[in-house]
Amino acid sequence: MGSFERFLTLWVGLCIVAGVVLGYFLPGVFTFVAGIEYAHVNLVVAVLIWVMIYPMMVQVDFSSLREVAHRPRGLVLTLVVNWLIKPFTMAALGWLFFKVLFADLVDPASATEYIAGMILLGVAPCTAMVFVWSQLTRGDPNYTLVQVSVNDIIMIFAFAPIAALLLGVSDISVPWETLLLSVVLYVLLPLVAGYLTRRRLEGQEAGRHVDRFVSRLKPWSIVGLLATVVLLFGFQADKIISQPQVILLIAIPLLIQTYGIFAVAYGAARSLKLPHNIAAPACMIGTSNFFELAVAVAISLFGLNSGAALATVVGVLVEVPVMLSLVAFANRTAHWFPSGRDGQGAPASSGASGR
Repeated sequence: MGSFERFLTLWVGLCIVAGVVLGYFLPGVFTFVAGIEYAHVNLVVAVLIWVMIYPMMVQVDFSSLREVAHRPRGLVLTLVVNWLIKPFTMAALGWLFFKVLFADLVDPASATEYIAGMILLGVAPCTAMVFVWSQLTRGDPNYTLVQVSVNDIIMIFAFAPIAALLLGVSDISVPWETLLLSVVLYVLLPLVAGYLTRRRLEGQEAGRHVDRFVSRLKPWSIVGLLATVVLLFGFQADKIISQPQVILLIAIPLLIQTYGIFAVAYGAARSLKLPHNIAAPACMIGTSNFFELAVAVAISLFGLNSGAALATVVGVLVEVPVMLSLVAFANRTAHWFPSGRDGQGAPASSGASGR
């Protein structure tokens, strides 16, 4: 990671402050930006989301999927955590805190939207930052690509049904058309664009064009993230200034969810005797969130100024420092796991990091 990425938490924090200040003193600007939309999709935010997502999709190497047959345990662990555990625990925690424990602290309508935002975070497993976490834990880069590729494919088909199911269980009315449009716009189309770009660049100088292309785009991906944070907190400025405790209330269940899911995944990885270079990235993928997608869908479904959008933005604020703490823990406990082998007799692969 470059120095800019290492201080991502600081930049996110500064952008939050900037967004709140600008939103408070220049509300007309944000009102104008909020009005630039089509079919309930804000076009400015959509462009920024694409700027974030496209570089990570170029990194997805579908040819690496053939490795799954030889070393499936790490992938199975990730898929079980991502699709059978994490969305449901997130929904349960959201309901517990905002319908029971915090019921007297927030109004019912806002509570419902906060739960919706948490659910959207829970149903969106991480894609981009996984490469960073994998690199920091000395993970197997090729296997990480396999996990990201499979999760992206599953996300195309599973995100909308699971999100609709959980949002429905939480008594939130969700238009299927908007949800499906969001998946197509923010997952399927960037994935196709990334695949076509990678296919065009592969084969040129042994694939080095892919690395150079991604390196040029990566700073723009972070710029897109930070600009989105400024906009989202600018849209929410009045609410944040009048109710700063809301940020803390949303952060509490998100922190419990993040550390709890990591504990479950890490314990399972140890029981499966996975090597550390597969176990650590697998747990990071299951723990972190594809918050770019969650933010985009929350805006499409509930609006720029909604509590759901605010909850997904708090997810951005919470995730980076929490994941860095988990990276440190994983590195300190590497001796708990086998080293260099996958627990099934196959040597772990090596290669350059995807990010």
